[in-house]
Amino acid sequence: MAQKELAISKYLLKNDFLFPITIWLTSRLVIWSAMLLLAPLLDAPPGGKDAIFGWGVFDAWDSVHYRNIAILGYEYLNDGKGHNVAFFPLFPLIVRGMMNFGLPFEIAGVIVNNAAFLATLYCVYFWIKKFHNHQEARWATAVLAWCPLSMFTAVIYTEGLYLFLSTAALQAFDQQQYTWTAICGAMATATRPTGLALLPAFLIAAWQQKRLPIAYLAGLATSGGILLFSLYCHIQFGDPLAFIHAQKGWRSTVGFDWQGWWKMLMQITVGTANWKYGWIKYPLHPLLFAAIIIVGFLIWRDRQRLGAANADYGFAVLFLLLWILAGDPLLNTISVLGSAYLLWHFRTKLTPITVIYGFCGLGLIFASGGTWSLSRIAYGIVSFSIALGVLLSRYPRYGYLTLCFFTILLASFSVRFAQELWVG
Repeated sequence: MAQKELAISKYLLKNDFLFPITIWLTSRLVIWSAMLLLAPLLDAPPGGKDAIFGWGVFDAWDSVHYRNIAILGYEYLNDGKGHNVAFFPLFPLIVRGMMNFGLPFEIAGVIVNNAAFLATLYCVYFWIKKFHNHQEARWATAVLAWCPLSMFTAVIYTEGLYLFLSTAALQAFDQQQYTWTAICGAMATATRPTGLALLPAFLIAAWQQKRLPIAYLAGLATSGGILLFSLYCHIQFGDPLAFIHAQKGWRSTVGFDWQGWWKMLMQITVGTANWKYGWIKYPLHPLLFAAIIIVGFLIWRDRQRLGAANADYGFAVLFLLLWILAGDPLLNTISVLGSAYLLWHFRTKLTPITVIYGFCGLGLIFASGGTWSLSRIAYGIVSFSIALGVLLSRYPRYGYLTLCFFTILLASFSVRFAQELWVG
């Protein structure tokens, strides 16, 4: 029986059409089990809310805004406060369409996000398989599905829909299918602000690859989604940039937030408590950080004597300890700076549009005027997951260790979201 189950598992993981849905389903089972079964058994920490079994665990934070848009429509006043017009229209519009068939908001929202993410995994798998190989396609798909931030593709958020539309547009551009590039790109810019990174990415890639004029037209057409939304804002509120002005409730300024980045670096190295006091009042955190760095250097120096496997496991344990010590600031910093390094490192291995879109997305992140939710925003740029997948395909031991770490975080993030605690 065990050999039969093992053979079935190997077949599922090797079959081109079954691999993405298998990876999708197993990651969903971890998320749903953590949110629906584990979270209700745990008492919520201060600031949270006790989770209750039911569809309500998928409806929190930004989901509230999408609910109001789908049911009541948009509202806006240019008063410097946050208004729901800051949230782009395609996702709540599709959810509203499903609600017209009698589905409650929670069910419709969960179905749209999860189904779109499944389509994303198929797009990524066959896109990477065509331009790279099976191994890299499998790892890129696994990274995208098991990344802790994929929790947001299982709840009532736009991550799944945006990842699908942006990935489909990028894949179509690589295959010179410019009609689909324009359609999917325009829908992506109507889903999330990060869709704006597609416009310069397509134009730069078309110029770099000396493509035909239709490639430039397809790139320009991707702005159609946000232009239609701007037209709506002008007609409805008399302000074509209402969706930008409404962002002031969350991000009061734009541009590089050097103070926010400095704060994260200080939280990682000396600790949040010491950063608040402005001096080392609690020396334990910086001492532990220094000890981790020193031990890491010693492992690297003696890696040949220790052996590759022991050195790899040693680095994995140190990183786990560093995450326990530094928490979310570490993840936010690595998700952006690590992604930038991977894109540069694999700039000649990935397709040009993958690399260019990734760097355009980084530009938007650095210019966003804030440092919160960086890991979630970075996750929405599919180039980063592809680059990490290509890296891990070359170092499988690190790949499996990474997926184990991702699983721990995925379950943790799911419980936190179900308890209405901040994630990302």
